[in-house]
This record gives sequence, structure tokens and C-alpha cells, in this order.
Amino acid sequence: MPRRRLADDLRAAIDRSEIELRYQPQVASADGRITGVEVLARWRHPLLGELGAERLFAAAGRARLLPALSQHIQGAALAEVAAWPASLRKLHVAINVTASDLARQDFAADLLARAATFGIDTARLTLEITEHEPIVDLGSAAQVLERLRATGASVALDDFGTGYCGIAYLRSLPLDYVKIDGELSADLLRGPREQVVIRHVIAMARELDLGVIAEGVETAGHRDLLAQAGATHFQGFLYAPPLDSGRLATLINNAP
Repeated sequence: MPRRRLADDLRAAIDRSEIELRYQPQVASADGRITGVEVLARWRHPLLGELGAERLFAAAGRARLLPALSQHIQGAALAEVAAWPASLRKLHVAINVTASDLARQDFAADLLARAATFGIDTARLTLEITEHEPIVDLGSAAQVLERLRATGASVALDDFGTGYCGIAYLRSLPLDYVKIDGELSADLLRGPREQVVIRHVIAMARELDLGVIAEGVETAGHRDLLAQAGATHFQGFLYAPPLDSGRLATLINNAP
């Protein structure tokens, strides 16, 4: 499909609020409780079919629509979370934040204002820093994140150990968590060399007093190995796929 056509389709989808949201549970390794969710986006393109978050953000990047898409998803997520039933209101909510977001001078003020409008305590929010585009001014980005952390929000670094900017971000940004990509966390199920790498990645994060959220957890054995290595939270199909708000409420209400 021509890039211009895809850009036009995506712009129209944003304008018509056709980007759907899903929520994947995050589970604490200490007690197995669902403590939060990651917001994931889906777009049902009429010709390309369903585009998940990775393909959707890649398409937005090529179409130069990353800022518009990111702001749309953040606003839609806050609106949906504000309408959640009481059973979901203690969950932490992780939303993706891009380099374009952090480069905006009004980003922190805008996000805080929208959270206040919807009556959402910022202590429930986790800002997940993605590598869809590199952060050019790490000092300025750190100041923005510190302002948001001062209100109670947390900051997580997505796909730690796989991205090209991970170590620079780890040195420069105020973080509370790192997220281990599913492909990397699966190394614990492979050979000894791979196990050494993932164990050291997790150990480095823990030595920096950061929580570690392991993605792509599909079996109890995988979960147990990650817990032994130091992961503090899990996310994956062992617990649940990405769910809409209704199915998430059912899962929480039926939890033991």
C-alpha cells in the first residue's frame, strides 16, 4: 500500500476514533495479584487487517503521525480508565510515551490537566518510554519525567536490553521500572549463554533498585525462572491476552 494512502487512512482513523484500546494485565511476582495493566492499541485497517501496537506505531512513524497517534491514545486511555467500574480503580495503568511527547514543552502540563479533568490520580499512571524514535535531548526529557514523577507517576523503560538507546536512557532518565522484551526473557528457556545474558540484564536493573517487568510469559516454568532471576512483575498469555475493559473487569471480578 502506498505510504501516502496509509497516512491518510491512519489520520482518518484517529479523527474518527477508530483506534481501539486493549489492556494486558501485569502481575506481581510476590503474590500473583494483578496490580496493573499496559495500554495497547489496535487498528482494524480495511485492507491490511488488524494492526497491533508495533505495526501501528511503525506505520505512524513512516507517516509522520507519531505525535498525533500517541496523544490520541493517551487521551482515549484516560477517558476509558475514568469510566472503569470500582473493581478496576486500584489498577496502575501504563501508557506509552514517545520521544515526540517528551520534546513538547507542554507535555507534562497537558497530561496532568487531562488526568485531573478525568479525575485520575497520577499515582496510578506509569509512563512507558518507547524507542519508536530516539530521544534527542535526554536532559530535557529527564526534567519532564521528574515533574511527572513528583506528582506520583512512575516511569518505565520499555524493551530494556534490546533497544539501541537502552543504556543511555538508563543512565540519564529517572526510572522506576524496566521492561524485559518477551524475546529476551525467553532466553531463560534457551542455552546457558542466553541465560547468562538475561540474568545479568535483570541483575543490573535490580542493583539500580528498579522493578523488572518481564513480558511474554506463557508458562509457569518460564515465570518461575524469571522470578528466580529477579523479575518483580510478569506480563503475558500465562495470565491473560490484551483485553477490552469489559473482559478485564470480568477477569478481576473472578480473581480468587
